[in-house]
Amino acid sequence: MDYKKSNAPLSTITRNISDLDAPTDNIYEAIMIIAKRATQVGVDIKKELVEKLDEFAANAENLEEVFENKEQIEVSRFYEKLPKPTSIAIQEWIENRIYYRNPVKETQENPDFQVENKEE
Repeated sequence: MDYKKSNAPLSTITRNISDLDAPTDNIYEAIMIIAKRATQVGVDIKKELVEKLDEFAANAENLEEVFENKEQIEVSRFYEKLPKPTSIAIQEWIENRIYYRNPVKETQENPDFQVENKEE
């Protein structure tokens, strides 16, 4: 996903709790889903940033020499200005763009549904 085009807010805003827990009817479950998605987004952004910064990496031979790489600074500033992973995850949750499921609820609603046991 392209997080650069996200319409998530850059600053903190107040949210209505009833809007957040509407899909699950449980605020704690909704927060856990959002938190897991925020972790995924954060890992993706960090991986992308590290890949871009590695393009500008210097040799290990000149460790005593400190130099400024303007492209590297620009890339870092760009990623600092992106919305935080939590803001992106909340925006995705509000726009119903996060897929989630709860196997425990599925077994309660449909007794014939079997959850695979990985221990066997």
